[in-house]
Amino acid sequence: MKVYTTEEKEVIMELSVKWAGNPNVIVAVKSFGLKATIQVVDLQVCLAPRVTLKPLVPSFPCFANIYVSLMEKGLILCLFLASTGAYQRSGCKYVLMAQTLEVQVLDPTKALKRPVGILNAKVLRAMKLKKKDLLGASDPYVKLKLTGDNLPSNKTTVKHKNLNPEWNEEFSLVVNDPESQALELHVGKHDKMGMNMVPLKELPPDEEPKEFTLDLLKNMDPNDAQNEKSRGQIVVELTYKPFKEEDLAKGFEETQSVQKAPEGTPEGGGLLVVIVHEAQDVEGKYHTNPHPMKKNRDPRWEEEFQFTVEEPPSNDKLHVEVVSTSSRNLLRQKESLGYADISLADVVANKRINERHHLIDSKNGRIQIELQWRSS
Repeated sequence: MKVYTTEEKEVIMELSVKWAGNPNVIVAVKSFGLKATIQVVDLQVCLAPRVTLKPLVPSFPCFANIYVSLMEKGLILCLFLASTGAYQRSGCKYVLMAQTLEVQVLDPTKALKRPVGILNAKVLRAMKLKKKDLLGASDPYVKLKLTGDNLPSNKTTVKHKNLNPEWNEEFSLVVNDPESQALELHVGKHDKMGMNMVPLKELPPDEEPKEFTLDLLKNMDPNDAQNEKSRGQIVVELTYKPFKEEDLAKGFEETQSVQKAPEGTPEGGGLLVVIVHEAQDVEGKYHTNPHPMKKNRDPRWEEEFQFTVEEPPSNDKLHVEVVSTSSRNLLRQKESLGYADISLADVVANKRINERHHLIDSKNGRIQIELQWRSS
């Protein structure tokens, strides 16, 4: 069995199932004085299924749906003997199994905590911050993040050598559960200057912005004596805007579905969409300038390419290569940082795949490619 890790909230398992038995099952039918019997003397099953558990959710059993797709056509071989009176016959029957199967375990719209609103946060200013640099100054900035959210923190600009900075910078954060989530505010490099939190349940929905003046603390432990030390204050303005009922009523499958191919696509064909997200740990022997960036071992492109094809590319592969360019090295202006050949059979069967691929001819390089197949 193979288990794959992808960039989606899913677990993919590929299995090889082979089973053979000697059941010796006899079925007899009597009608109008005639007796017919069928005896199954051999039964074999050969399957190569791919089992996908998605989406992964916080509720037991931790996934909402089971998708089973066969990488090859499933086969059941049944060897039988049939007899009706003095007439006897033996035979061999092949049965092709269905290519796809979907089983819903949980309602994804309930099991998966979907966004229910937007928090608009405006960082206004900070006052009486403490000196943290050796030369008696500080370069403060603010990081914002919602608890229970795995997304990177939002960050304000840095105010150099300023203990009473003003930002007036606005941010929008997606809210999943306003009853349990809180806004975390951290000031300064490595949070050295202080932090505080605002529970979202303190914000009445759809009202005017509410201003908070918060004392900066060492941590959120009410029993920690270090929190009694003055670290300054931060002022923020917050507004919570819940989504409308009609927005929440949209079905889960509607939000997850892949678009159809545009008009004019050849009948029987489709549109192959390739989204190049990012690469990691790419390194060249002479230079590392993954086009069009310079000196970057972890480039991020987020570029989309579309290819119209006349038939599903089930037997084709996509060649992706990361190339470094340098105008200074005249002898080696171009250098390959690694490549990947990606089979397109999976995306044709599953409509959408988002995975990381190890780059060939690269020591540790990986590239994240998202593929979509939009049939006509």
